[in-house]
Amino acid sequence: MVSSRIPAALLVVAALVAPPAFATNVHRSPTSGLASTHKLSKSKHKATRHVRGQQAIDPERVTQIQQALIRENYLTGDASGNWDATTVAAMQKYQADNGWQIKLMPDSRALLKLGLGPDYSAAINANGSSFAPAANSNAPSTQSSGFVVASGVNQ
Repeated sequence: MVSSRIPAALLVVAALVAPPAFATNVHRSPTSGLASTHKLSKSKHKATRHVRGQQAIDPERVTQIQQALIRENYLTGDASGNWDATTVAAMQKYQADNGWQIKLMPDSRALLKLGLGPDYSAAINANGSSFAPAANSNAPSTQSSGFVVASGVNQ
């Protein structure tokens, strides 16, 4: 009886050992076979959350926005330079009246419509340019696009 149990036990052991031995995807760490000399240590640094993006509006810019909202009759009183609940409500109403998404921060389209768009006066090529297309240009139609059409060139 003992002799019949030994082959059965060997068969069970072989069945358990064989699949890992013939596995095709064997995971090995990059340092397998190398002795590691450094010790793992616990990090003493706490994970800090880094806040990205603009967190607040500059008080000077808030004053400009408030003055524009006062001019458009969306805000009353004097411009304080504080981005308070009244200013937020006025800006949201202005954006809603124009069909734009209501946000806590001013929408770029709203700022442009209020006349508070980017200032290009300090740009490198700002001297003598208006940054607006000329409505009545005296240039010939062949030069209005910035290119001169050469005559006599085979096309």
